[in-house]
Amino acid sequence: MSKYPMTAAGAESLRAELKELKSVKRPQIVNAIAEAREHGDLKENAEYHAAREQQSFCEGRIQDIEGKLSNAQIIDVTKMENTGKVIFGTTVTVINADTEEEITYKIVGDDEADIKSGLISVNSPIARGLIGKSLDDVANIQTPSGVVEFEIIEVQYI
Repeated sequence: MSKYPMTAAGAESLRAELKELKSVKRPQIVNAIAEAREHGDLKENAEYHAAREQQSFCEGRIQDIEGKLSNAQIIDVTKMENTGKVIFGTTVTVINADTEEEITYKIVGDDEADIKSGLISVNSPIARGLIGKSLDDVANIQTPSGVVEFEIIEVQYI
């Protein structure tokens, strides 16, 4: 199986979610199923069916997280020397040449991506265009609205 890149923070948040699902959600769902069974006929018991559906979702999510963690290649850039090169896990500040807008992105794994928080997936067009570039380089990146020119003004290994 192939390994999937993930930041240390992303792996920690997945572990926290897994712990929450196993120690809190799962027992709540088991109690809800037991309570719904006490109400009698299971064919027409909406509470029972809803609890079973929740259980199915919860177990699926647990398996999904365990699979991701077992195949994760955790990369912690804080332990690397800052060479000024854009790699997975770095925080990059760029200037859009057309709009003069300054934007900061952190390049993270697919599961951690949240564009509103400035976290972009390593597989996104912008991240792919920036990776391998260095401080003061210019990257021409194909976006849905056309080619955009970004100048890299800061690369942080945080």
